Amino acid sequence: MNDLYVDVARQLDELKPARLVIAFSGGIDSRVLLHLIARYRQHNAIPCLAVHVHHGLSDHADEWASQCQLWGAKEGIEVCVEYVTLDHDCGDSLEQMARDARYAVLAKHIDTETLMLLGQHADDQVETFLLALKRGSGPKGLSSMAACGGFAQGQLLRPLLKVTRAEIEAYAQQVQLTWVEDESNQDTRFDRNFLRHQVTPVLTQRWPSFYQAIQRSAELCATQESVLAELLQEKLQQAMHADGSLVLDALYSSSELARGQLVRLWLQHQQILMPSRKHTELILREIAFAQPDANPKLKLGKYEIRRFQQRLYCIETEKDFSSWHATLNINEPVMLPESLGCLRLIASEQGNVRLPANKAPFTISFDPSGLSACPIGRSGSRKLKKLYQEYNVPSWQRRQLPIVLCEDKVVAVVGLFISREFNGKDCELIWDKSEVFMANS
Repeated sequence: MNDLYVDVARQLDELKPARLVIAFSGGIDSRVLLHLIARYRQHNAIPCLAVHVHHGLSDHADEWASQCQLWGAKEGIEVCVEYVTLDHDCGDSLEQMARDARYAVLAKHIDTETLMLLGQHADDQVETFLLALKRGSGPKGLSSMAACGGFAQGQLLRPLLKVTRAEIEAYAQQVQLTWVEDESNQDTRFDRNFLRHQVTPVLTQRWPSFYQAIQRSAELCATQESVLAELLQEKLQQAMHADGSLVLDALYSSSELARGQLVRLWLQHQQILMPSRKHTELILREIAFAQPDANPKLKLGKYEIRRFQQRLYCIETEKDFSSWHATLNINEPVMLPESLGCLRLIASEQGNVRLPANKAPFTISFDPSGLSACPIGRSGSRKLKKLYQEYNVPSWQRRQLPIVLCEDKVVAVVGLFISREFNGKDCELIWDKSEVFMANS
């Protein structure tokens, strides 16, 4: 069983990480991984943290969290417990929600110098491959889990990926480890458990080398996908605009087979879940090749695929702030909703906004409905809808631009223009954005 430690130590030595984070569920695979890393740290002074995610799905969740912290103390590795709440009404599968929540909190602990360690093993790889096969996946899906890759700002490693569950159990018993037994792992209503208990035992009994064959197929699919990406990389770079959108002319000039692969590579570059074949076809047919005057969109998980000015955009699902309002006073910052930042009206002799003579208050809105304005340098008012079109603001951003009003008159659309009627030097509007706002002005 010392071979297991030697192999894990070899993988870590090759990567030379500055810091380790272990995804620690307390199950047998992550419990063995914790023990192996504790052995590794006896010979290598490397900071290490174990993260246990408390989903609250089991009546034993609190007990497991406490037990994981005790095991961590025994091994000399700090265990951080992260609590997450799952939205049972969102329509996603429980497995998917738990997985997404787990990776989201793990990402918080990963920086550019950190290697995250996952305890997934050969049995998990077989199950992942079979689930991808069940979905009708191509090479990308069938490549299953990579032993090493990028995660958040750092890297991840699955050092046990070629080790079977039986070998892990043998090691745990030899060194007298205890671990969490999650009762949900016996529930064959979950696809992965069904494969684990009723399918793979039959396959391996018939074909003892089935695991190795799956591993080879996954590696071959990963190689094929890498070659495709390499061959199309130059074309993808030429097709991508500076703001991350995809120029449609590049799709139009490509073969039908290459178009789908370019779209998938582009979405992979956006770091979102790969679309199915059906979704890829919908993106091409209903978004990229829609009528020129259409304003199409396709929901893809929490994202939307949109088209604007002959480019494809992948954006987070549009949020409507039409009902949000606030008063804007001089030198009193206003926090805008969600991640839209902070708006300030600063008294300044070098400003660009005139205060009204009647001292009427300024307010902030995001609803352009029925509003008109005449920007500085223009003659005559136009509806904001028309002005947004002139300023090349994509439709999904139009209700995320703060509008400053004074008695129902538009003072400014922040980031676009000041109204001629309010042109002056009493104060300055400053929009501090917490995130880069993808305006195409």
